[in-house]
Amino acid sequence: MTTNDKLTGVLNDLIEINNDRVNGYEKAAEETKTIDVDLQAIFHKMADESRKYKASLTDKVASLGATPETAETTNSGKLYRVWMDVKTLFTGKDRQGILDNCEFGEDAAQKAYRMALASDAEMDADTRQLITSQQSSLKASHDLIKKYRDANKAVAS
Repeated sequence: MTTNDKLTGVLNDLIEINNDRVNGYEKAAEETKTIDVDLQAIFHKMADESRKYKASLTDKVASLGATPETAETTNSGKLYRVWMDVKTLFTGKDRQGILDNCEFGEDAAQKAYRMALASDAEMDADTRQLITSQQSSLKASHDLIKKYRDANKAVAS
């Protein structure tokens, strides 16, 4: 495998994670009650954030002369959404359950970005900065979801 192939693989993995994140937040926005307008706005913002990241990563892959990932989701993402569907059958589509699921997804995104940065793929400074910048922004999104989740848990108890 060439250096370029390794880097393309890493970037395509991040494209897939962002696809999963878009789909996860669109599902979460659908599941929130109309009274949870605050969550719907956050979920739409986070889906848009991942669309933007996906576009940047797709451009980077194309600039390397490779084919960007076009699958809508990863297999693990599909499994995550199936698990989310099953869980909502038992917990209902309540605010706490949705926030728990969203944090689970945010943890997965953080792990994917850490793995990308730790991979043995050689990457130029611009690519490393792109990944690092996206990871940092996603960390802020993770922390926001966690804050909402913890606040909701505190109010509910």
